[in-house]
Amino acid sequence: MLYFYPKDDTPGCTKEACNFRDDIYHIRELNAEVVGVSTNDAGSHNEFTKKYSLPFDLLSDKDAVVARSYDAAWKFGPLSKAKRHSFIISPDGKVVKIFRKVNPKDHSNEIIAELKSLQTAE
Repeated sequence: MLYFYPKDDTPGCTKEACNFRDDIYHIRELNAEVVGVSTNDAGSHNEFTKKYSLPFDLLSDKDAVVARSYDAAWKFGPLSKAKRHSFIISPDGKVVKIFRKVNPKDHSNEIIAELKSLQTAE
């Protein structure tokens, strides 16, 4: 599962990341992993990861190249930020579910429910 988020250590992004952290065992039981992406640099990601004990990778997409390729970037003046979008990607690399409207508070549960649904459909 690939999720894009705007900025490390902000209220919504922290809530979303901590919910993924708290639910990581359920997600992994469903044979999935979590990877977060934002335009923050690696140093910011390292601090955010340590502060909240995040057990998954956060990738730096400083120029929003990856975010743009997933249509998950927005321009704010001269800056590009990642939109709060998520993608479930199958083991063979296909995007099987896109979440464009994400509520950070409920998103981890939404991902778990979708992973269960996808596995039931197999």
